[in-house]
Amino acid sequence: MKVGFIGTGVMGHAIVLRLMNAGHELFVYNRTKNKTDDLVAEGATWKDTPKEITDASDIVFTMVGYPQDVEQVYYEEGTGVFSSDVNHKILVDLTTSTPSLAEQIDQTARNNGAASLDAPVSGGDLGAKNGTLTIMIGGEQSIYEKVLPLFEKMGQAYTLHGTAGKGQHTKMANQIMIAGTMTGMTEMLVYSQKAGLSLENVMNTLAGGAAANWSMTNYGPRILKKDYTPGFFVKHFIKDLKIALDEAEKMETTLPSTHLAAQLYEKLAGQGSEDDGTQALIKLWWGNGTNS
Repeated sequence: MKVGFIGTGVMGHAIVLRLMNAGHELFVYNRTKNKTDDLVAEGATWKDTPKEITDASDIVFTMVGYPQDVEQVYYEEGTGVFSSDVNHKILVDLTTSTPSLAEQIDQTARNNGAASLDAPVSGGDLGAKNGTLTIMIGGEQSIYEKVLPLFEKMGQAYTLHGTAGKGQHTKMANQIMIAGTMTGMTEMLVYSQKAGLSLENVMNTLAGGAAANWSMTNYGPRILKKDYTPGFFVKHFIKDLKIALDEAEKMETTLPSTHLAAQLYEKLAGQGSEDDGTQALIKLWWGNGTNS
């Protein structure tokens, strides 16, 4: 299958490699071209615009930063995905974006003889590298089934949650849950350190009980090593939490814990850590990472 991939950041890069290793022909585009150099060296083909990616591909994946980036990739006149003849093509947005934009892309695709899925993912850089992502999908069952063999190369869990936009709503539910586990893990470490406990021993103990969670298992060890490299950027998590809060407001419900998590991450970003990984939340207590 000829596969186009737009956005080869931390996660997109790893996904492209997995699809190439599965034998698919890959066409790649990224705003910063040199981030695709090693992919091209491995056999991917560079294209200059999202339109050219779409021209060359049967299926196009997009994975960019923000909803405005998604909108630009799809709708920019002359260079966007929809500047191409998309008839009979499948468009899959892996970006965590807004449900309303997913619905808009789906309608535009339909109007032009194409199909689309919104398919945001969870699992961070490790999940992308290991093919263990969780993929949350909105769209038609028949299109989901066509893309499923590719999802199987990317993740270990993939579920169709309903029509266009439902994948994005499910991702918001995921981010709401992660917001709680990240703040809980951070406060657990702060408390344990103040109590004079071995943080390694505490995490090992909690991992065997009801407090076990993905964030502690994957990000806890990074925190102890003062490793704040991004599996998922602080700035992108803030974006996600704002989307979740906006959607909750539209549904006339309140999410106080998520609101507090968003405030904490905004404070962290304001201290210069917007390009760190989400585990850098501990810096609000430990400064540059010292746990003494």
